[in-house]
Amino acid sequence: MDQAENLELLKVFEGLRAADVRDGMDSEGYYHYGSVNPKFRPMAGGIRTIGIAKTARFLPYAGTDPNSAPGEECDGWIKESSASAESGAADAFWSDIRPGDFVCLDLADTDCGVIDSADSLRLRTKDCAGYLVNGGARDIDEMISQKIPVWAKPVSQRGVSGFKASFYEADIPVAIGGAAIYPGDVVVADGDGVVVVPRGIAREVGEWARGVIVHDKVDRKSHYVKLGMELDDTVL
Repeated sequence: MDQAENLELLKVFEGLRAADVRDGMDSEGYYHYGSVNPKFRPMAGGIRTIGIAKTARFLPYAGTDPNSAPGEECDGWIKESSASAESGAADAFWSDIRPGDFVCLDLADTDCGVIDSADSLRLRTKDCAGYLVNGGARDIDEMISQKIPVWAKPVSQRGVSGFKASFYEADIPVAIGGAAIYPGDVVVADGDGVVVVPRGIAREVGEWARGVIVHDKVDRKSHYVKLGMELDDTVL
């Protein structure tokens, strides 16, 4: 997809909240569509982000346990069993992350921590917008202190390699938390959760959502004034 078009589309959603976008989806008749299950929560508070869906699917590891003593033999098995996760396809996926991409990973509900603090910092250098993971995240204390924009269900000590999941394919439709996500969709995430906007209706949804937040700011500003509260950027 054209990167200039992606960045221009993100400007349509700049400053909008997940709730505004949800209302915009409803205004377009998509009442049933787009909201990720509320069990998917941000790992750190106070984070709001918007990006373009970049998708991949992992599958549970389909091999046997090593049944070997700890040490080099077991380490070799882990590396062998993780070969698909370190394949050229996986490398190409991570290398292809562009500014504004929102990485959406379907891990088939395994509890592997596919995103950790080192990975997330590396992708931050690429201006990755955020992560939605149908699986786990780990190194969570560091990720909270670093304000990494990750939405997931479980926290997991375990990584992907040698344990449960292997990279399968990229840039395909996935389903996470009951929401269908296609490459190129707009993903909006904050403390209220995650909403996914189909690319084909994104501009219309963004226009509706803009009207919602403008009205909301006017209404709340009037209450701020009555209460003698100092105005902040949520009402200006």
